[in-house]
Amino acid sequence: MLKHLLGRDVRCLLAGAAASGIATLILILVQVKDVYLPARTKYGMVFDAGSSHTALYIYQWPADKENGTGIVSQAEACTVQGPGISSYADNPARAGASLRACLDKAMTIIPAAQQRETPTYLGATAGMRLLREQNSTKAELIFAEVSKTIRQYPVDFRGARILSGNEEGSFGWITINYLLETLVKFSFAGTWIYPEAAAVVGALDLGGASTQITFHPGRAIEDNSTEVLFWLYGTNYSLYTHSYLCYGENQALKKLIASLREENLTSQQISHPCYPRGYEENVTAAALYDSPCVPAPAAHDPSQTLTVRGTGASAECRSAVQKLFNFTACGANRTCGFNGVYQPPGHGQFFAFSGFYSVFHFLNLTSGQPLSDVNATIEHFCAKDWKELQMVAPGMNKTRLQDYCSASIYILTLLLQGYKFDNQTWSNIQFHRQVGRLPGRVPCAAWVTPPRGGSVPSLPYHCGLPREICSECPAEGRWR
Repeated sequence: MLKHLLGRDVRCLLAGAAASGIATLILILVQVKDVYLPARTKYGMVFDAGSSHTALYIYQWPADKENGTGIVSQAEACTVQGPGISSYADNPARAGASLRACLDKAMTIIPAAQQRETPTYLGATAGMRLLREQNSTKAELIFAEVSKTIRQYPVDFRGARILSGNEEGSFGWITINYLLETLVKFSFAGTWIYPEAAAVVGALDLGGASTQITFHPGRAIEDNSTEVLFWLYGTNYSLYTHSYLCYGENQALKKLIASLREENLTSQQISHPCYPRGYEENVTAAALYDSPCVPAPAAHDPSQTLTVRGTGASAECRSAVQKLFNFTACGANRTCGFNGVYQPPGHGQFFAFSGFYSVFHFLNLTSGQPLSDVNATIEHFCAKDWKELQMVAPGMNKTRLQDYCSASIYILTLLLQGYKFDNQTWSNIQFHRQVGRLPGRVPCAAWVTPPRGGSVPSLPYHCGLPREICSECPAEGRWR
């Protein structure tokens, strides 16, 4: 299924581009031989298979290098129609078929003479991690189908695999810091400048199925399972990283509804304190409990239809959201995030993107507002009933509008009680759709040393920086 083209010598190709105002970055690990190529433009393709969205990115780079450094740029991006590939668990052939339109487009961009030497990869994240946990056979069938489809095109397909949460988090950290020039900087004088290690920033990512925190703690990391080691631009970096599967925005909000139902499992009515007053929706039990993140109760009837009614009670909402976490499992002698997971104290500045940005952007809370203002804005928003919300945000997608109170309180709980930011350190978080500098082309010179003698596969690593997925993000515009 997956070619493990492994080796200690790998190049880190970082590429960024903005399309329709939404930036998506991909970090690709490829063998050095893919950069040292004849003196003409070369191409590479990456399928970024997120939990509810897939996109194809086409990269190009010339052979001429500065100090052995290739220059990589994004030539094109194509959004795959439909949901993420994990959604096709019961019809895997459709997962492969969904890629064809973007592959056809790619064949019109890459010259025919170069297509067969174009390295092509597919990297999947938390959606496929969940499916593999739920049914590994279905996950393998999806990979078989997408691989079969890609191999029908004249490209050099290098394989498909599921990224671990720690890979997703740590390579996201690299991409952010590369674009911020905290790892390396090309000066106007034409020389490379290497900033101090203390200049790096942490990365906070909130996807649909998982959330990641990665930072350089500036101290020894006590739990080896949360440490990754990189040798980048002549500097050693010891990073803390952890991915919480099932704590992405979509899965967390689904867990919240299931938790509210536990108060009265015999009733078909669910009172939802985070939904606005006057809002009502029906959901089948099968849809509610369709994920390993949301285990079904005993005597579960999948055909049962449940009615969820909003009550607009923000204090009760905060209490219900807090129940999704275990903040006491760590004990007094160890620093933790939540659920008993070790986390050293946060250190330095942090960039929050993906779901963190999209929810707070809608609430106009991405401009460095103090924590007191953030709390007041969320409280004010959560007090509105459904009719008021539809009037203040008339252009918004109605399938998302009811979730913003839940999502904003979830984010606050995750950042404050989960990741341990407080009133003093809140200002260290910057919410961004994209890193400020997105050049048309970016240099490739990051030598990566595999952690603890392990190996790094020559496979694309999706970073999701920042990733705004249509089904997970608000429509254009903000709540005012």
